Amino acid sequence: MDCFYAAVHMRDDPALRGRPVVIGGRPEVRGVVAAASYEARKFGIHSAMPSSRALRLCPEVVFIPPDFRRYSRESEKIFAIYREFTPLVQAVSIDEAYLDVSDHLGAAGSATALAREIRRRVREERGLTVSVGVGPNRLVAKIASDFHKPDGLTVVPPHKVQAFLDPLPVRRLHGVGPATERALAELGVQAVADLRERPLDLLVERFGKHGRLLFEFARGIDDRPVETHQERKSLGTESTYAADLADVAKMDGELEWMAAEVAEALARRGFAACTVTVKVRYADFTTVTRSRTFNLPVHDAAAIAACARDLLRRTDAPYRPVRLLGVTASNLIQGRLVQLSLFG
Repeated sequence: MDCFYAAVHMRDDPALRGRPVVIGGRPEVRGVVAAASYEARKFGIHSAMPSSRALRLCPEVVFIPPDFRRYSRESEKIFAIYREFTPLVQAVSIDEAYLDVSDHLGAAGSATALAREIRRRVREERGLTVSVGVGPNRLVAKIASDFHKPDGLTVVPPHKVQAFLDPLPVRRLHGVGPATERALAELGVQAVADLRERPLDLLVERFGKHGRLLFEFARGIDDRPVETHQERKSLGTESTYAADLADVAKMDGELEWMAAEVAEALARRGFAACTVTVKVRYADFTTVTRSRTFNLPVHDAAAIAACARDLLRRTDAPYRPVRLLGVTASNLIQGRLVQLSLFG
């Protein structure tokens, strides 16, 4: 979807159309940008930026608080359209999906015609635009979907995959983040064509198993299937504070209600967690995390809170002002495990 959060508000409120819109907290309460319209992005505004900086970049920006239930309801309606074309739909996020249409071309006759029909249906039925990439696998389709946004359609037939990939910077490949990009630059690799010239043994020696993926991705090879069932990996919550927290007792209180919220979310889904993580962002925006993995999964608020308080003390939070705190439960398992008494 194109600029999904902002697009939903701009569709429903014509007065917002054509204006720079930011979805996120307001600057006076030390908010953070969750999403920005294309009009706002022209000023250099992007997600995760402090709202105060966004305001400095564009004094005319309109701030709108996020409404995630609204976005979730809209997403469900859009995904329902996708599933009318194929049952093989993998949600990547609330506004992005992979569709395997290999055996579901129907009356459209081709993947390109089907993509055009999906874009038409979403535009006419939901009043929103979606950019589509068509390719022989997930890697190529994902990269293609980012071309010609918004409301774009980019088709890469199998015989043109290498010509499409070669001139792209390596950061466009799946799994190439800033650290991998720097490491590849040390090997003289800037574009995908450069990566394709590096032998497999060199890449495996430098990057391990990920080196083989880089070798294959540079050649447009991606055998990952579209997975229609994905297990929930984590549940968490966090809060950014209008004024920095400097009192550890107050931080403990914040962690306790977060632990209660996480425990409630686990209970609703019938999960227990093997790992608890605390996230701390200091006043200078430095962010750290601390985690603990248990032999016996936890699910109750008291155990999660006790772990979170202990993890907090493994950071500099007792000595530095804190801007954000978060608690996450991960490595989830279905059901509850308890320690039985040997003689019970």
